[in-house]
Amino acid sequence: MPIKIHNKKQLKPLRKKLRNHGTTAEALLWNELKGKKTGRKFRRQHSIENFIVDFYCAEERLIIELDGARHNNLGIIIKDEDRNEHLLKAGYTLLRFENSSVINKCESVIEVIKASFKQ
Repeated sequence: MPIKIHNKKQLKPLRKKLRNHGTTAEALLWNELKGKKTGRKFRRQHSIENFIVDFYCAEERLIIELDGARHNNLGIIIKDEDRNEHLLKAGYTLLRFENSSVINKCESVIEVIKASFKQ
């Protein structure tokens, strides 16, 4: 039996907590991604291995991460870089956006996301 790496059961309570206590930027972007508005299905607060990503599109193997002020902390930056490297080596594409970019330029963020889709 293959090892389950997506949405591990033990991470479900944390995923649910993150969904219920998201940021304004996450809510705004989710409103633009849900229901295949981009032509692709996205999930929010999806776990891959032991990582929980903000948004995930399985069809594209695309991860979208939103960064707020806490991501300016050196410890968080190093942790994010290690996590990014691991996920990239596993074959995922990763896009990162600042919360302020989503709030102030959401249409531009959506265009960058759509441009990353494989045709």
